[in-house]
Amino acid sequence: MAGVGEPLTRVLLSDQVYTRVRGLIIGGDLKAGDRLVEAEIARDLGVSQAPVREAVKRLVHEGLADHIPRRGSFVADVSSQDADAARAVRVIIEEFAARAVAERCTAAAMEGLSSQVRAMREAAAAGDIGRFRDADIGFHRSLCEASGNPFLTRIWSLMEPSLRALRVVSDPLFTGDWTQMADHHGVLLEILESADADRAAAAFAAHARGDDGILDHG
Repeated sequence: MAGVGEPLTRVLLSDQVYTRVRGLIIGGDLKAGDRLVEAEIARDLGVSQAPVREAVKRLVHEGLADHIPRRGSFVADVSSQDADAARAVRVIIEEFAARAVAERCTAAAMEGLSSQVRAMREAAAAGDIGRFRDADIGFHRSLCEASGNPFLTRIWSLMEPSLRALRVVSDPLFTGDWTQMADHHGVLLEILESADADRAAAAFAAHARGDDGILDHG
């Protein structure tokens, strides 16, 4: 595969393959729809296909690639219209959930959310974007579960695969500070703990829209 670069060392090969290919996707060298041919990548990087296979699985899990049975894996093509539509629904869900959680704020709910924030901070420090996304999505799933409304949890469960695939939660192409993103979630948690339902609803709605600047102003 043209542009993949120099052969890799033997240490953590799947991580290195993942980092290399992910960088090509983010940098635009690999375009939406390009096929990720494991044998070709392995040959260009001087490794076996096993670490390449693991790396491609991570890219699919993150939403950067799609796997089509009997055809292979391809760089994901995300529709901006679909992403905007999913984001609009997410705003409504999280605004409703945050209000409910702030009104019935329990120690168990706060600990569950806090554990996800800790996981985000650890993943950011380790540079593990896949683990960060899992914790981020887990945080918002836990918010819905903590609302006490089973239908809200069911709706989130139905939407979650699409939110991940469309990069509506924790966009893996984000080029900013992942630690700062984790800190934003810490602020959201503090707002929930304040038991101010209106403020919590507004903060989570803004976060779902991508407007985290509101958090810097109380």
